[in-house]
Amino acid sequence: MRRISSTAFLAALIMSGAVMAKPVQTETIPINPEIEPQSAPIPTEDLELPESAPVESGTGSVESEPDPESAELPQVLYSTDLLPKPVKRMHDQLREAALSGNLERIRMVLESNELPPTLSFGDIDDPIDFLKASSGDGEGFEIMAILADTLDAGYLHVDVGTPQEMYIWPYFARYPLYDLTPDQKVEMFRIVTAGDFADMEDFGAWTFYRVGIGPDGTLHYFVAGD
Repeated sequence: MRRISSTAFLAALIMSGAVMAKPVQTETIPINPEIEPQSAPIPTEDLELPESAPVESGTGSVESEPDPESAELPQVLYSTDLLPKPVKRMHDQLREAALSGNLERIRMVLESNELPPTLSFGDIDDPIDFLKASSGDGEGFEIMAILADTLDAGYLHVDVGTPQEMYIWPYFARYPLYDLTPDQKVEMFRIVTAGDFADMEDFGAWTFYRVGIGPDGTLHYFVAGD
């Protein structure tokens, strides 16, 4: 067998590579200086927002949970000129009857009502006899004074647009007792004693006398208790 020298073998490899290699074509890409290079977009799926970041609404304001303590207090009204005519008529008739000192005038107002108003949470026979018995003096003068003072107080228009819609005197009957201002407490003590108020604070609601008149002028109640 013929032996090929290492020098001849290397020369053969070089010659074969020269024959097999092909020239690589290159292309010159022109660069437009007006086009600015753009940075690669950052993948958003890899970003994490801090848990404390506020969520903004469509208006740009930060949404937050409503604070129950910041709820608006009921609007207290004083002028009877704001009342519907039937309500004002019943209010004025009751007040005038109470200030007259004559329980029979109150009887006339009650009997002209569309239905017997609630004067007690229990059963009663004659409404005037009941009012006399409820009065500290036994003749009804105290209860008439309470009725007149109640109707002179501020009032509320509640449950508007529902079957329970009502005008209520005094407004303390549906007002948070713990939110009363100093001047409101003076108003209240024209109707009740400090002992009465302490009992109602413990109970958590107004339990003294209150008057309720419907939008049609119907007297629904003149009652105390819970």
